[in-house]
Formats: sequence, C-alpha cells, structure tokens
Amino acid sequence: MSDTPAPKPPAPSASPQVASSDGDAPTSTTTAAPASSAAAGASEGSGAGTPLPFGRPGRPFNGNPFLFGFNAALGVLTAWLLVQALASTVSVLILIVVSLFLAVGLNPFVEWLEERGLSRVLAITIVFVTVIAFFVIFALAAVPALSAQAGQFVEQLPTYVTQLQNNPQVRELDQRYGLLERAQEYLLSGNLGQQLFGGLLGAATLLVSAVFSAITALILTLYFLAALPSITRYGYRLIPRSRRTRVQMLGDEILQRVGGYVAGNLLISLIAGVTSFMFLSIAGVPYALALSIIVAITDLIPLIGAGIGAAVATLVALFVSFPVAIATLVFFVVYQQIENYLIAPRVMKSSVDVPAATTIVAALIGGTLLGVVGALLAIPAAAALQLITAEVVLPRQERH
Repeated sequence: MSDTPAPKPPAPSASPQVASSDGDAPTSTTTAAPASSAAAGASEGSGAGTPLPFGRPGRPFNGNPFLFGFNAALGVLTAWLLVQALASTVSVLILIVVSLFLAVGLNPFVEWLEERGLSRVLAITIVFVTVIAFFVIFALAAVPALSAQAGQFVEQLPTYVTQLQNNPQVRELDQRYGLLERAQEYLLSGNLGQQLFGGLLGAATLLVSAVFSAITALILTLYFLAALPSITRYGYRLIPRSRRTRVQMLGDEILQRVGGYVAGNLLISLIAGVTSFMFLSIAGVPYALALSIIVAITDLIPLIGAGIGAAVATLVALFVSFPVAIATLVFFVVYQQIENYLIAPRVMKSSVDVPAATTIVAALIGGTLLGVVGALLAIPAAAALQLITAEVVLPRQERH
C-alpha cells in the first residue's frame, strides 16, 4: 500500500461563477462598487482629471437663514439709500418734469408753424423767442409797477387802518375780538424790524432761487422741444415691433392731448389776467397790475386757484370801500361761470376730457405729493391714464 497524499480540496473562489443560460462562459456576479466608488472619488476630487484650484465646493447657502437675513437687510438698505437720493434730487426732478410738460405744451405751436412750410429749427426759434420776449416784457412792465405799488401800499398803510376803523363791519369785529388793538401792539413791538428784515432776506433768497429755476426750466424746455421727435422715436423703438404701431398711435394721441391741455391752460390763464386787469382798473382798485398777475398765476392751479386769486383781489378792494369789494366778488363769481362753461370748453375741446371726480382726486393726490406743481401736472397725467385704460385695459377685459 503506497503512501499517496490525498488530493487537496479546491480553493474557494473569490467570486462565484454562474453559467449563462445560453452556454456562454461563466460570468462573475460580484459588484464593482468599491472600484466605481474609488473612480467617482478620484473624478470628484480631481475634477475630471484636473485638480480643482480652490478645492471642492461646499454646501449651497440656499437654505441658510443667516444668508436670507443678510440679503433682506441689504435690500432694505439699498431701498433706503435710493429714497434718500431721490429726496435730495426732488427739486431737479420737478424742474425736469415741468420742462418736459412745457415742451409738450409748446410743441403744437411748433407743429403748426411746420405745417406752414417752416423748418423745425426755425419754428422752435420763433416760438422760443416769442416766449422769452413775453417774459422780458412782463418783467419790464411788472417789476417797476410792483415795486412802486408796494411802496404806495406801505405809505398808505396808516390810511387803510383808519378806513378799517371807520368801517362798521370791521368796527363790530374789533369790538368783539380787539383785532385793531392787537395789530397796533404788534406794529409797535420791537420784534417787527427783525421779522421784516428776516422776511426781506428770505424773500430775496426765494427770488434768486426762483429766477435760477426759471432760467434752468427755460433751457431744459428748449432742449426737450428740439429733441422731442428723437425722444419719441427712441422710446417707440423700445417697444416690440408687433405692438409698435399701436403704441405709437396711443403715444401720439397722449402727447397731442397733453400739449393741448398745457397750451389751453396758459391761454385761459392769460385771458383771466387780462380780464381781471381791465375790471380792477375800471373799478379803481389799487395795485391792479399786481392783482391781475396773481389772478393769472393762481388760475393755473386746478380747483382752488381761481378762488385764491378772487379772494386776494376782493380783500384789497375792501380797502377802497365795501361796495367795491362786493362788486369785485360778484365780478369774479360771474367770470368763473363764464370761464368754466364758455371759455374752457372751447379752448379745451381738442385736449383732455377728464370727469370732475377724477379731476378732484388727481389734483388732491398730485398736490399732496408735489405741491402746486403736482396739482398742475396731475390732470394731464390722469387724462393719459384714462386714454390708456379705455384703449388697452377695457378691450382686453372684454375679450376674456
């Protein structure tokens, strides 16, 4: 019997092999997860074969509450800085808006001259020279008269006080409330000179600022008037071509109505000033020129402007006599009816047509935001919004 060693059992396979059903070579069922994980780690760490210069990116900050708070605070700070910047430049913005409206208001006159065969440059020159000549003549006629009449008013002030004392109605009010006694105490007090000096200094500063603003507005108006066609063309080019024609038609209609409103308002104001000057001169009311200028300027203010001018003129007429004051009040009441129902409809027939309620609301909102300038610009802005609503918003609502 030979000592033959027993055969060794087969070593366990690292991976079991399974024969395929179609007789092919056996295949291994072991997963390649470690190898693929290693490859993915190498690819992620090396950036597809190239190392990342700043390392692997971290988790995104989308859900980080600290980042959300930081962005919110940054947005609030930006909004606050923007509001402060707008507040510091509000006077410049008002000048720009007023100049733009004046340019739109003068544009109908320029187009009228262009229709007569003049070039736009020549038409703008004629219109602008006419405007400047009007202001120069107005200043030459008004400033000496205003200064002379102001001096006469100061000289005649004691006489006016005496006339007020002799007036039965004023005497009755003085007996009840002691108005004249308080006025005399105020005039004899030592603070009057300081207040007058401060008032004169403030008035001089206000006058210089008003002259500078007027010159700036005239220069801006000239530039806007010359560049108005190019400005409108550039604005229309920002609109998509499919809607450009309709937007251009609406824009031209808005410019025409706003221009007609501004020009018509200036014409109505001029008529009010001339008519008031004629009546006040015939009635013997002093300072007729100054009062007519006040009436013309305040007549531009919607709703309350005519009442302010009438109240000032009636108060000055009270220094003449009580019947003259009553006649002045009656004149302005009658003239306002003529202006509202006869003059204004004829002048404004081709411009804006805004309902009374819309006019009141627009004037109140504009006056609250920008004062007198806002009240002046609110009505044409409301007319433009009304036209856009009627031509764009309402038809779209009807289709749905």
